[in-house]
Amino acid sequence: MNFRTPIQAELKRFDEAFPLAFSTKVPLMDLILRYAVKQKGKRLRPALVFLTAKAFSPSGVSDRAYRGATLVELMHTATLVHDDVVDDASTRRGAFSISALWKNKIAVLVGDYMLSRVLLLAVEHEDHDLLRWVSRAVKEVSEGELLQIEKARRLDIDEAVYDAIIQKKTASLMAACCAVGAATSDQPVEVIERAHAFGLALGMAFQIQDDLMDYQQYGQSGKPTGIDVKEQKMTLPLIHALSVASSSDKKALMRIVKNKKDDPRSIQWLMEKVKDLGGLDYAQQRMADWQDRARQALTDFPEGDSREALYALVDYMGNRNR
Repeated sequence: MNFRTPIQAELKRFDEAFPLAFSTKVPLMDLILRYAVKQKGKRLRPALVFLTAKAFSPSGVSDRAYRGATLVELMHTATLVHDDVVDDASTRRGAFSISALWKNKIAVLVGDYMLSRVLLLAVEHEDHDLLRWVSRAVKEVSEGELLQIEKARRLDIDEAVYDAIIQKKTASLMAACCAVGAATSDQPVEVIERAHAFGLALGMAFQIQDDLMDYQQYGQSGKPTGIDVKEQKMTLPLIHALSVASSSDKKALMRIVKNKKDDPRSIQWLMEKVKDLGGLDYAQQRMADWQDRARQALTDFPEGDSREALYALVDYMGNRNR
């Protein structure tokens, strides 16, 4: 089953309504926001809200669920706009980033505007419980970014720190999506917490697979080649390889990360060494462990098409290639 099948109507309605959530009469802002909407991704986070909401309310999702999906997608989009400023990224989803087209100052202000719309949308409809989940995720994402920056300066990220970073940066928002979905179906706190736990496990698997793809796609025509290494990102395959490498190999690996990230031959040697040292196999096992945790959490969800779609989404996390 395609995980979007049970919520096609909801996603269609969401895509039509989402741009209205942050329309403005300021011409420049309106132009940039319309550009941002056109760069929509897979709509994974709204899908999580709708699937979770529908799992606990099979007859259909409420207007509050649409507001919840809008909150998380607006917040996610705002963080991406700010990320591109922090990372000095020129592209996003195959198109020019807002910061590349309109410069950093405007991009920061646009991101701030989106966050203000999150606050106003929630307050205007008294969705204080939804705002609490989304605000908690904003806090976690910010902490994760700063933790990664702090550790990246010294390149001393071990597996425990890596887990903390990806839990905050990626998994926390997916967990919030699932909590929001359950909350919009008027579920008790303990059910919302279980939905949150499912989203957290799903997010951890998602990010580990994201890190694996940099190695799995290495050398394929038209695919990224060692992007994470070139950006000096310490991801799980490399972290594990360093933990089991001989002293000489460890020094060679770190020398490349620190000083030779722009040398194609050095990058090729590093990518192959990480694979030889079991970095990919280890990361795949860790991802599978998180997938198993997500599946276990789903056993508490009511049976139905939405739960089956969430199981399909867990499988998709480990098989996606982009």
